[in-house]
Amino acid sequence: MSNLAVRLLTAAVVVPLLLLLLYRGPAWGLYLLILPASLVGTYELLAMTHPKDVVSQGIGLALAAASSLAIYFGRDVRLLLTMIAVIPVMGPLVTLARLGDIRTAGLRAVTMSMAPLFVSAPLAWLAIMRRDVTGGPSYVVMTLMFAWFSDTGGYFAGRFLGKHTLYAAVSPKKTVEGSFGGLAGSLVGGLLAHFWFLPSIPLAHVVPLAIVAGALGQAGDLGESLVKRSMGVKDSGAIVPGHGGILDRIDALLLTSTVVYLYTLWIK
Repeated sequence: MSNLAVRLLTAAVVVPLLLLLLYRGPAWGLYLLILPASLVGTYELLAMTHPKDVVSQGIGLALAAASSLAIYFGRDVRLLLTMIAVIPVMGPLVTLARLGDIRTAGLRAVTMSMAPLFVSAPLAWLAIMRRDVTGGPSYVVMTLMFAWFSDTGGYFAGRFLGKHTLYAAVSPKKTVEGSFGGLAGSLVGGLLAHFWFLPSIPLAHVVPLAIVAGALGQAGDLGESLVKRSMGVKDSGAIVPGHGGILDRIDALLLTSTVVYLYTLWIK
C-alpha cells in the first residue's frame, strides 16, 4: 500500500474513535489517551538525543510523567511553579552524572531540560480544554483540524505545485507552495469549525487564529525535522502506520494546541 493509503486507513480508524471519546466519553478519558502518548513522544525525542542511555531516558520519562500529571491535576499554582523550577535544572545535573561523549553533552543537557515539558505540556492543554472550557470537545477538534488540515494542504500543494524549496538545510522536500497550502488547509479547518460545530468562536477570531496556528504548526514540523536531520534519523519511531512515530504525528500539534489553549485562556 502507498504511504498515503496507509495514512487514510489509519485516519479512518482513529478519527471516529477519537470523536466518540471526545463527545461521549468522560472528560478524563482523553487524558488517559494523552498521558501515554506524551511518554512515547518524550521517549522518541530522548532516544534520538540520548541513544542507548537507558538511565537518562528513564529519568526524562519520569519528569515528563510528573509534569503532565502536575499540569492536568495541579490546582495549586505552587505545584506548577515547582515543576517549572525543577525540570530545567535537571538537564545539567543528569548530564553531569551521565557524562558520556563530551561533544554531545551540551545537546543532551538542554534536551533533558526541555523535553519533559516540550511534549507533555502541550498535549495536556488538550485534555484541560476538553475538561474546563465551555465547548471543550469542539475546541479540541478544531485544534486537531488546524494541525491535520495544514499537513494535508501542505502535502497536496507541495506535491502538485511545489517548485521553490522552503528550508533546504532542514527539510529538502518542503516547498514554499506547500507552506501556503498548509496555511490554506489550516484556514479551511477554522472555517469549518466556525460554520459547522463551533459557532461560538467569532469569525474575526478564528481566521487569525487559524493562520497563526497553521504557521506555528509548520514551524513545529520543521523543528522536529531539524532534530531528526541533525541526529541522522528519518522517523522518530514506527508506532503509527504511515506516519512514523508519535512525535512525527504530533510535532505540529504541539504548537497548535499551545496557541488554541492560550486563546481560550486569555481571549475566549
